[in-house]
Amino acid sequence: MGSFIVEGRNSLEGIVDIGGSKNAALPILASTVIVGREYILENIPEIEDVKDMFEILTTMGCSVQYDNGVAIIDTRGLNTHIVPERIVRKIRSSIILMGAVLNRTGKVEVAYPGGCEIGLRPIDLHLKGLKKLGVEINEKNGLLVGEVKDPVACEIHLDYPSVGATENIMLFAVGNTGRTIIYNSAREPEIVDLQNFLNTCGFCVNGAGTGIITIEGKELKNTDTVEYKIISDRIEAGTFLSAAASMKSKIYIRNIEKSHFKSITSIYEDAGCEIRETHGTIVITNNKRIKAVEKITTRPYPGFPTDMQAQFMASMAVADGISIIEETVFDSRFKHVPELQKMGANITTIGRVAVVEGVERLHSAEVEAKDLRGGAALVIAAMGAEGVSTINNTHHIKRGYEKFIYKLQNLGVIITETSDT
Repeated sequence: MGSFIVEGRNSLEGIVDIGGSKNAALPILASTVIVGREYILENIPEIEDVKDMFEILTTMGCSVQYDNGVAIIDTRGLNTHIVPERIVRKIRSSIILMGAVLNRTGKVEVAYPGGCEIGLRPIDLHLKGLKKLGVEINEKNGLLVGEVKDPVACEIHLDYPSVGATENIMLFAVGNTGRTIIYNSAREPEIVDLQNFLNTCGFCVNGAGTGIITIEGKELKNTDTVEYKIISDRIEAGTFLSAAASMKSKIYIRNIEKSHFKSITSIYEDAGCEIRETHGTIVITNNKRIKAVEKITTRPYPGFPTDMQAQFMASMAVADGISIIEETVFDSRFKHVPELQKMGANITTIGRVAVVEGVERLHSAEVEAKDLRGGAALVIAAMGAEGVSTINNTHHIKRGYEKFIYKLQNLGVIITETSDT
């Protein structure tokens, strides 16, 4: 599964260019199957989850060419409604193909998705929304089997602003004649990006980012080539910000919209980091040990993102004072805690709450990445620790970070990779 060898240091300095958003690219890639045509997509990150999505598309008859961040996808050859089970079980966002394939073919077979093991991530809101739009869904031999029976446009009230459910409903409803309104929809920038892409394709979606999305469903006749550029990854930017906060640093983060990760920057400003924007570049300066932030609670956007909880914990592990971190989005998302404790972190957990008492410096250890963001947190911890640390199971990290080692090396980090033999 691979390992990173990280030599601890006292400072970071340099420039990091943020890649395309993982959480925007995957639903947009899934949505290309709705209309058979050619798509030219820019700023697609070179990460394992994207490679898995490419494999799903090609297995289903589509063609994919990828080079230097640009994907050319032709979905006219889609020849099945069955989403390949082997790949689906590797990637969580594959469930978004359900709405897109139903839109195109009227039926779908898909396995329950895989991805990170960070607790229960039920898809009941996905299924409830699709059923309300006229899809009959049953479980057969461990697969979800869906068929469009009586398609209708309607109002859907989500019990929770689920990103995945919002996306799945959008991808089906755009081709479902009539007006569908999603109340309490997810508000993430990635949802806005999906709306913008769908509108570029010729659909009519409004309200993304407000909590109420209105979709005027229609059948598209136009099959001209669509060109679109994906937004950059706010969680990747936040991860490098967390690294900079963990030690003396001055780094420049380029290719990111600051407003997309305001909830992250504001927390680190409270911790004592100087963060400013100049000519489209975010500059983070930290000359001293950061202060502990009294409490943060993960929430749907625009709240503090659950995808930054582990990285934030790694930086608070060396902060001056005590921090309380409450995880409200997912259960079982503290799997990185025992690994940080191996490095000397003083962390106590009670249910979904972690109490972090900062120490002056962590020490090296051999640790294991349990999931994507927890793995990134261990790299952050190792970078500032005394000695040389080994982080195993780094395939998790590669799922969501593009050229991670290269970017860290550009900031002065001494990090190498070993492969399993």
